[in-house]
Amino acid sequence: MSNPIQPEPTIARDVLRSGRRILAVANQKGGVGKTTTAINLGTALAAIGKRVLVIDLDPQGNASTGLGLDRVHRASGTYDLLFDGASLNDMVQASTVPGLSIVAATVDLSGAEIELVGDPRREYRLRDALRREDSVFDFILIDCPPALGLLTLNALVAADAVLVPLQCEFYALEGLSHLLRTVERVRRKFNPKLTIQGVVLTMFDRRNNLSDMVAADARAFLGSKVYETVIPRNIRVSEAPSHGKPVLLYDLNCAGSQAYIHLASEMLRRERSVAA
Repeated sequence: MSNPIQPEPTIARDVLRSGRRILAVANQKGGVGKTTTAINLGTALAAIGKRVLVIDLDPQGNASTGLGLDRVHRASGTYDLLFDGASLNDMVQASTVPGLSIVAATVDLSGAEIELVGDPRREYRLRDALRREDSVFDFILIDCPPALGLLTLNALVAADAVLVPLQCEFYALEGLSHLLRTVERVRRKFNPKLTIQGVVLTMFDRRNNLSDMVAADARAFLGSKVYETVIPRNIRVSEAPSHGKPVLLYDLNCAGSQAYIHLASEMLRRERSVAA
């Protein structure tokens, strides 16, 4: 099956040679474009030949839906990975995107937070599962739930770095501060290698002065950690999940698709600098 996405030539030159990277896509606030970023960034990476896996760790299962996986085909997934000792390779399913696979969220995942509470290795369940076997993937993107609970903690402990979607709205930086403090605690106690890979501004509206103000404040607060690429508020991005497709497959030429292609390019340049 041919890949319909033609990425920028500059992206294709950014090739990592340092093995797989695990990125947690996290923000405790809902509606910030977290799942949208996970599936479209993954699509852009797959388009240039990267082997990409999305792990849907959100009980809502939006990443699974957005990648065309019907609920009747979600008999097993992340819950089995966390609690039943399932093999990662056995849980992986193909998505609608060539080169991009997914471990789906099943209905059982909704009770996972309660089940994890009494587990002596509750913070390490996902990391243990990913370490049980070698991975064929270049990138594993973990789509976290919109909360700083035990599922998100599992993602942060398993990850090499955190990618933070930040909606351009009034309370965004307040929530970001909370997330950064959590990342620092995880680094000190559970995962000393954890870093902030980057912060991506989402739902940016150039007609709205507030978007510019939030962007300026974020850059003043975090400097180069904030991506130059911003994801615009775009109707085609909003429509794509209802068709079970990332926006890059739904409408490659729209502003949202082009922004995610640019974001993939910028992210790979950062990853190259980490690997150097």
